[in-house]
Amino acid sequence: MASTPRLLVYGATGYTGRLIVEHAKQLGLDVVVAGRNQERIAALGSEFGVESRAFTVDDPELLRAALDDITVVLNAAGPFRHTAGPLMDASIDKGVHYLDTTAEYDIFAAARSRHAEAAAAGVMVMSGVGWDVVPSDSIATHTAARVADPVSLRLALKLLSATPEEAEGLNLFSRGSIISATEGIGDLGVLVRVDGDIVALPEPKTASFDFGDSGPEEAVSASMGDLITSHFATGIPSIEVYVQAGQPLPIDLDLSSLPDGPTAQEREVGRSKVVAEVTGRDGTVARSVIDTPTGYRFTQLSSVEIARRVLAGDFTPGFQAPSSAYGPEIALAIADTQIKDL
Repeated sequence: MASTPRLLVYGATGYTGRLIVEHAKQLGLDVVVAGRNQERIAALGSEFGVESRAFTVDDPELLRAALDDITVVLNAAGPFRHTAGPLMDASIDKGVHYLDTTAEYDIFAAARSRHAEAAAAGVMVMSGVGWDVVPSDSIATHTAARVADPVSLRLALKLLSATPEEAEGLNLFSRGSIISATEGIGDLGVLVRVDGDIVALPEPKTASFDFGDSGPEEAVSASMGDLITSHFATGIPSIEVYVQAGQPLPIDLDLSSLPDGPTAQEREVGRSKVVAEVTGRDGTVARSVIDTPTGYRFTQLSSVEIARRVLAGDFTPGFQAPSSAYGPEIALAIADTQIKDL
């Protein structure tokens, strides 16, 4: 592990990666930018005045060599099904902490499966250090503490809370997020956790949730990383995750015609929200909502905040959810984020 704490951002030339590098530099962190394309990574390194390293993840020896003198890897290179596994393995082997910004369920499952190895190596493995799953994990743990013996959790995610005028023509997703979310879509079916076990539903469920905007809104069940993280953080045996209906990913669009992602101005439009509903064994129900900046702005801040803490020696070895390592208040450390009990 590095003597001077160093952060390597893999996928640094991507939309999210670049936002992360920008903020990490603003905070004065020692950053190394990395990715597959030698030319683009070198140019980014020159632009930010930092070291650059070009490597792919499919050569284990080269990959491990690339992590020399690194303290924390922050992987922003989706689709994560191609990058997360090799980077997790190499990081654990080299005694390097691993973080990523994934929203892909199977990556959370893969990270959870490395708990014992990571703990033995004295390093932390945390997937989902961005908008998915920091706010949802924080609100789940916060709400679970409001009932005795919590037995079930329902989470509902609203990606954009904005007026119709604000939302019109808004670009919500980066090109990379669309590719990550749509590659292999449907492979797993829709998953829920029932009495501790992950179960595939025959078809998606719908339910209504009040995000505090305009009364109850319909949401559709989705296979999200919270099925792993909230179970790990709270021990709640039955968990369902929903996403507000009517805001699907723009599937089947010509990706080459899309901008890289939302502009700086678009990132400031509207809010994002997550409602948590926890039922205790005695039937008591608690509901809370977390209200945050929108996804990419929150991810830029939260991923670097968690990396900063790990670089400073604040971590728990093994697989961790954001709230298992830092408590539910980790989301409140991000600018302009509030929790409200309903």
